[in-house]
Parts: sequence; structure tokens; C-alpha cells
Amino acid sequence: MSHLSNPLATADQLYQRSNALPIEIQDSIRFYTARLTQAAGILLRLPQDITAQANVLLFRYWVVDDLMAHEFSDVSAATIYLTAKISAEPRSLRSITNVYAYLLSSPSLSLSKNPGSSSDGDGNAKVDPESYYLSEGTYITTRNRILNIEGQILNALGFVTHVALPHPLAITYLQTLDVFANANGKAKELARRTVEWLNTALLSPQMLYLTHQPASLATAAIYLAARETGVKMPDVEWWEVFDCEREELGFLVVGMGSLGGLVEREGKRWGERGMISRLGVREEVKYLNGGGVVDEEVETARLMDEKVGA
Repeated sequence: MSHLSNPLATADQLYQRSNALPIEIQDSIRFYTARLTQAAGILLRLPQDITAQANVLLFRYWVVDDLMAHEFSDVSAATIYLTAKISAEPRSLRSITNVYAYLLSSPSLSLSKNPGSSSDGDGNAKVDPESYYLSEGTYITTRNRILNIEGQILNALGFVTHVALPHPLAITYLQTLDVFANANGKAKELARRTVEWLNTALLSPQMLYLTHQPASLATAAIYLAARETGVKMPDVEWWEVFDCEREELGFLVVGMGSLGGLVEREGKRWGERGMISRLGVREEVKYLNGGGVVDEEVETARLMDEKVGA
């Protein structure tokens, strides 16, 4: 049954204080980077299971290594490259760097917020290709960075890249509960909402995929989806059949439902930006500290970032 379970993070790993960053800033980094990974997976036309595995590996890496060790978008690109490479649908580094250049460009961010803000006579959005064009030199530099981070991710994970997802289990559980025969026409909606809750959990600040096994995640997603769609479940404590205790189910239900509050909070903190950077995080930490002098190590890193970007 090992292929249906995942290695879970330890308490020490979950509660480490990366660079003394406030917990809410750590949540911001994980949320924005996971969201960027999801967007990249869509543009790369990767199956959702590969993108989901990439986000799980991303969070696993960050409970081992420093959140601020590399630019967040580079870690995202390296993780999705690694995950796709070991799957049946690899993607070239050229394709990945092009997609990330587009996602990080200001036109893609502004159009995603306001699709009708700039269009031609046919209503199609206008984007200046020069805003996300990668020169050969920039591509080689970016490629080398991604390959270097990929090696560090593998080293941090001990080359354990297996990720068991709860999505297939959730469908199996629904069949076991005979929902598709007794849902009064709501079976498809129930299954769809179940999968959506599992995808939502990938962005959870509680890092649910690192703390709970796929069986419990699938059970909680079914519970939430059934409550939303009004599908009547068995009157008994059916979740125990799938080895999920009431307390664990309650925690997961609250955790999955907390993403809405996180999205609202992050929008207020970071505004309309599509992706945050290490420089932006350092500036935010400085602001939270009352505008005082930034730690010498942080300031040195900021200057190095500026030099690289020059």
C-alpha cells in the first residue's frame, strides 16, 4: 500500500522559522508560488495530476530548505520541470522558461486581472511580445539556474519524488458509497466539487498534503462536496470506513475551507501583483518591522539580486 501513502513532514519541519520570517509571510510565499506553478501547468498543457505533484514536491522542499534560498519563481520552474521530466509528459526547459517569462511579465499579469483592458478590433487581448521575449543569453542563464535548483531539490528530498494524490481515491470512495446511483442526478456535480476541493487544498496554508495521507484528504473533500451539493450521505459515521477519525476530518474541513480567507488577506497585503519576489518580501518584512534597518544578511542578498537583475 506504500504507493497510496506519502512521507509526511515532521513537527519540527512544519514549525521551523525560515529566516525569522513572520508566519503570514511564509504563507504568502507558498500561496503565490503554488498559484504560479498551477498557472504554468495550464499554459504548458500538463495534466492536473502532474501540476499537483509539482506543488506537493515544492512544499516538501521548503520544509527542508530555506524559503529565501532562491527566487520563488525559479523554484517553481525547477519543480515543475523535475515533475514533468519523470512523468509520461516531459516539457523542455525552453518551453518552461518561455512560459514563466510570460507569466512574470506585466502584460500577462494585467490582462489576467482585466482581460478587456487592451484589445484589438476583434476583441482579442493585445500583448507586446517584447515584454516577455527571452534572449539567448537570458535563456541560458535562466536554464542554468533552474538546473542548479533542480539538483538542490532532489538532494533535499533525498531523491524521493513519489507523490500519491487523493483524487483517484476520492472517485473510488464515491463509488464505494454508491453515490453515483443514489445522488438524484447530482453525482457529476458532487464528483466535480470533490476534485475542486482537493485542488484547493494544494494551496492551503496548513500544508495539508504534507500532514495528512491521501485517504483522509479524499474523505474530507467528499464531506465538503456533499454538504455543498446537498447529496445525502449514509447516516452512520461513514468516514471511519476510510480510516479517517472525526477529529481529523474536522481539522481537514476547516483547513480546506480556510483558503478563501487567505486569498482575501493576500490581496490586501500584496495588491494586484500576480507574483511576489524575494525583494518584495524583504521590503514587506522591513515595513512590518517598523521600517527599521534590515538585517545585514538580508541587505546583502538584496544587493546581489539587484546585481543579477541588472
